[in-house]
Amino acid sequence: MSNLKTVLIGAGPASLAAAYALDKQQIPTVLLEQEKQVGGLCKTVEYRGFRCDIGGHRFFTKNREVQTLWESILGNKLLVRPRLSRIYYKGKYFQYPLRVGNALAGLGLMESLKVCFSYFKSRLFPVNPELSLEDWVSNRFGQVLYAIFFKTYTEKVWGIPCTELSADWAAQRIRNLSLGRALLDALGLRKKGSVASLIEEFHYPRLGPGQMYEAMADRVRQNKGEVRTGLEVTEIHYSHNQVTALQVQGSGICFRLPASHCFSSMPISELVLRMRPRAPDTVIDAAKSLTYRSIITVNLLFKQPTPLPDNWIYLHSPLIRASRLQFYENWSPFMVPSGGYGSAGFEYFCFEGDELWKSPDSALIRLALEDLSFLGLYKEDDFFDGFVVRYAKAYPIYGNNYSKHLSIIKGWLSQFPNLYCIGRYGQFRYNNMDHSIMTGVLAARRLLGEDVDPWSVNAEAEYLEEK
Repeated sequence: MSNLKTVLIGAGPASLAAAYALDKQQIPTVLLEQEKQVGGLCKTVEYRGFRCDIGGHRFFTKNREVQTLWESILGNKLLVRPRLSRIYYKGKYFQYPLRVGNALAGLGLMESLKVCFSYFKSRLFPVNPELSLEDWVSNRFGQVLYAIFFKTYTEKVWGIPCTELSADWAAQRIRNLSLGRALLDALGLRKKGSVASLIEEFHYPRLGPGQMYEAMADRVRQNKGEVRTGLEVTEIHYSHNQVTALQVQGSGICFRLPASHCFSSMPISELVLRMRPRAPDTVIDAAKSLTYRSIITVNLLFKQPTPLPDNWIYLHSPLIRASRLQFYENWSPFMVPSGGYGSAGFEYFCFEGDELWKSPDSALIRLALEDLSFLGLYKEDDFFDGFVVRYAKAYPIYGNNYSKHLSIIKGWLSQFPNLYCIGRYGQFRYNNMDHSIMTGVLAARRLLGEDVDPWSVNAEAEYLEEK
């Protein structure tokens, strides 16, 4: 191998897993992280002894290798936690995953009849072909249940109509779900089988997901790898179909870092725009056509413990601006200080640079308090402080034409055998942590000569959780 080091852009789960795998094989690595903290979207933010996720991250996988990795890193600091998630709609809480008895009882007789009629209509006259998320969900639940439990929340999250979201997103995230299956399960008429994305318990680090990835970064350092934070890769240089060096800046310095190989977990659109020489116009246009959704988490701190048992609640009411509410004390009791404190994390989805994104923290905390007042969960005197976390480009948007743009980009990048795109952002794929980790692991194996493809992870559009 060359004396040059393998450089990894980003220090999230994918890059950390790749570096950990390479360092164990004595391949020298350097991780460059733009933020001051490792973990990417899976970092844990601490404020006054309160900890929060960015979106909430369950540690669940069917991949034994990933599970073994997690356990080897944290051991008994990896807790087993029960899952409880519900939907808030018209002042009532509905179980999620949807359970037919609970849903129909909560909706009432007339609305339940509309749900059933709409479902049978969708079975007799399905939308074909299924192009949008609306098509996919309506075919499996009917238009009425889609409008109640999917449309409002989904459009809050993504900021575009469901008709403009690709059916690929639904196929990946809620595959195998249907009202028909739920009815058969409720009546005991169907054999038990796997239901994607539904689990009843999961692992979770004692101090949040960031604890896992900070510990993994420590292991990388122990294996002689470098983890350097506060540094942004501004240019990726290549020559004769080989990435040769990266231009790096941050903390008042700017330098050129030669590389034998490059692993990129930065947004693939940004990677293309930073390649030097410049990519062809068609590839640049494709990169600029990929869009992302950003997230703001507003964490309210209370002098009383969490009043509900849920890990999180989907807020389907259009009268509430937030999309989801996290109770981190129910993820792990160590996410809040001892002494009977509680916290509530309201999640607001937006586009980077829009009005909500640019709002001052004080205004966002007021907004969250208004949403909290609507829910009636705490007394006003219980609140004593709050803090805001912003994360840009948190979720790749599966617009109707995203696959065409991504195909153009992948085709052009395929000419660089020493460049590996990994992770959620590096592949523009709605990966979970276990998927992201495996893209990094497979990329490391490919560098070492194995015939594996990091792009094959999660390519079947199946979410790897199951009930």
